Amino acid sequence: MLKLINHSKKPCYLCVMQKFWYGSASRLGMVGGGQLGRMFIQEAINFNVHVHVLDSDINAPCKDIAHSFTLGSITDYDALYQFGLDKDVLTVEIENVNIEALEVLEKMGKKVFPQPSVLKIIKDKGTQKQFYIDNNIPTANFCLIESSSEMNNHSDLLPFIQKLTTGGYDGKGVQIIRTESDFNKALKGPSVLETLIPFTKELSIIVARNEQGEIKTYPAVECEFSEEANLVEFLFAPADISTEIEQKATILAKDVIEKLGMVGILAVELFLTKEGELLVNEIAPRPHNSGHHTIECNITSQFEQHLRSVLNLPLGSTEIIQAGAMINLLGEKGVEGPVFYEGLEKFIAYPGVHPHIYGKAFTKPFRKMGHVTIAGKSMDEVKELAHKVKSGIKVIAL
Repeated sequence: MLKLINHSKKPCYLCVMQKFWYGSASRLGMVGGGQLGRMFIQEAINFNVHVHVLDSDINAPCKDIAHSFTLGSITDYDALYQFGLDKDVLTVEIENVNIEALEVLEKMGKKVFPQPSVLKIIKDKGTQKQFYIDNNIPTANFCLIESSSEMNNHSDLLPFIQKLTTGGYDGKGVQIIRTESDFNKALKGPSVLETLIPFTKELSIIVARNEQGEIKTYPAVECEFSEEANLVEFLFAPADISTEIEQKATILAKDVIEKLGMVGILAVELFLTKEGELLVNEIAPRPHNSGHHTIECNITSQFEQHLRSVLNLPLGSTEIIQAGAMINLLGEKGVEGPVFYEGLEKFIAYPGVHPHIYGKAFTKPFRKMGHVTIAGKSMDEVKELAHKVKSGIKVIAL
């Protein structure tokens, strides 16, 4: 059953003007109501664009700031189809949606960005990897298996990373297999086995494309991961790489979005090898964790750029205006309950510290509860403060 919660019942003159300025985008539907949608809506408000949200969580981060909120599953065909019927443009904040419903809505004339055909490729990691091979996009060697019992046939790939082809997110659905003795750790289900790359840096490029084919890329950022949580621990922008590597990464990101024919914003995660080669790791067809710093550190944030791209507006400047670092605020290990951000008050007194709290009432171990961007004049001062913030703020339960 769908339950509609409408926060704005009165018609207004600006809604009519919005129809004029943004053409068919007067009713913009966001499929998914998490923190990415929340930050998207915050930017959409500046354009007076009304965003209507579908999510199955009555306490979703988007609920209280969406123009309207519909309670329903984004993976259920009927729920998503009914939600999309009165929308002119639909976009997503997560890949795990009912693509069949989006395909039907697209055939009815609704604008769906990223397109369902793109979501089909990216949603399944096996299909995604095959797309790289078919389009001469450099990536790590891999093979596909239907069950973990097939690992014995691929010992030649060791060490490798097992990735479930569907359902993985935020570090879940991924397992490092270093030796045959690790086979007992294997995840169950169809998977990609990908050669473990001894990279020197893990980079990310955010790239956007509108219907006109205009493309803009953001400068590369450098990511450092927590092995325990398998999530980004630090992000540094700009990345400490040569101009040549920066140019190669930019060209590669543009190549990926063009070959997909995608409209919207795309995160392209890259490995930089010891030999100076760039390999595409994974892509995400939406705003991404590796672009959160752009809210404070770039002329146009990734969320505004996503809005511009799906509404076919001119894309904004991606120029960096200050150095930045980003840390995820994750629920502490072994802690679950009503959330409390210990130490946050102390650090927001520091110049350049910008907290983003996602509005989730309950914390769980390693759950993304917010992020903090640290902006400054130099990367040295930014990194020094970022490490203080990382060790000084704890997401615990009351």
